[in-house]
Amino acid sequence: MFFDMSPLKLATLVVLAVLVFGPDKVPGMIQNVLGFIRKVRAISESAKHDIRSELGPEFKDFEFEDLHPKTFVRKHMLDADGLGLDEIREIRSALDPREEFAQVAEAVRESVDESRTSTVEAGRVSVAKAEQSDPAARPAFDPDAT
Repeated sequence: MFFDMSPLKLATLVVLAVLVFGPDKVPGMIQNVLGFIRKVRAISESAKHDIRSELGPEFKDFEFEDLHPKTFVRKHMLDADGLGLDEIREIRSALDPREEFAQVAEAVRESVDESRTSTVEAGRVSVAKAEQSDPAARPAFDPDAT
């Protein structure tokens, strides 16, 4: 938290601490905060040691950072005995349905195009047959009739 602060922010905090608590209390407060941080680190290390000793000798190289999801995946996926990234990409591409969807879409387009052309051809044939068979059977177009 304090390690990623810019020097300007740190100086602002120091000035505010001096103004709020007074110049004579700031060094004592800093010592108290540092002592608290040391105690928390000691408790944390003690807990880590207790957990490692309870897990047994087969977990002697266990690191708590390995429990982070990104570290866990990176460690186990990039191992020599685990799947590598190339194998994962191959599996992923094999399971990708986009190619099959494209094939189905192309087949649907072809069938729609075929049905349109057959409908148009059937319409032309029937109109041509109607004109040849009996021109009087078809009513004349009258634009004023509507």
